[in-house]
Amino acid sequence: MEPVLLKKDGPIAWLTLNRPEKRNALSLELMGDMLHKLNTVAQDQDVRVVVIKGNGPAFCAGHDLGEMVGTDLDVRHFNNLFSVCTAMMQTLQKLPQPVIAQVHGIATAAGCQLVATCDLAIAETGAQFATPGVKIPPRQYRWFGLSENEELWKCC
Repeated sequence: MEPVLLKKDGPIAWLTLNRPEKRNALSLELMGDMLHKLNTVAQDQDVRVVVIKGNGPAFCAGHDLGEMVGTDLDVRHFNNLFSVCTAMMQTLQKLPQPVIAQVHGIATAAGCQLVATCDLAIAETGAQFATPGVKIPPRQYRWFGLSENEELWKCC
């Protein structure tokens, strides 16, 4: 299953986050696919506007926390994760076409950032926005030493 669907309808490019079982959480695969499709749309002179929406019950639940926990993760993993996210958000901002977020359900954490990065947001009645932070039990994440933390925060 493609993590991001691209459909053109005349001058409109529809980008649909397509991980409904994960509430469209931003995995590395999804962000990489979104980045590729944004670059494709940017080159298409027939596209006059881009609309981003989510498939399933939520617009976007933020980062995929399953990719952010585990004992085998190191600073390079997080550096890559946040670099890809940054590239995706910056590409959205630099797109020659206006970008509209069509929000339904929830947009939380990085999903809220995705909405804020768009030029315009249209939310259905009942849509909810939040930046709740992350509550991961202590045994599920790895502490980094000071030098690793310095490297980690350079990418954000």
